[in-house]
Amino acid sequence: MSLDQNINNELKEAMLSKNEVKLRTIKAIKAAFLIAKTEKGATGEITQEQEIKILQKLFNQRKESFEIFTKENRAELAVREKEEMDIITSYLPAQMSDDELKNIVQATIAETGATSVKDMGKVIGSVSKKVAGQAEGARISSLVKELLGA
Repeated sequence: MSLDQNINNELKEAMLSKNEVKLRTIKAIKAAFLIAKTEKGATGEITQEQEIKILQKLFNQRKESFEIFTKENRAELAVREKEEMDIITSYLPAQMSDDELKNIVQATIAETGATSVKDMGKVIGSVSKKVAGQAEGARISSLVKELLGA
């Protein structure tokens, strides 16, 4: 079952159970998918990789809002963002452990022949494709920077 079908089923469940948080979050996900499907030049379908990127973007937006609301002592809004983050996380692939990610980054550095910070872009790009949503970009970037001696 595709992620899009799974989300449709969960939308129905959320409606029946009157789970407002899940309903609100799933509607936001469906809207983001619909926008991606109907963008100029789009084929009307999105790949699993695109779905994951969309979910990561939605997660990061909520994470940023959560941090802002927490900093400004807006607990009720921070809680709302945290609830949505938790639901979005349930649709994302499990995150890699630091050791697994480090092994992939080291292998990619060896494959690409990267030797300095100037090579960070190609290493990060290659690692991002390999881990496909299993590690945040910030984690990848900081680990690449560390291993290239920046």
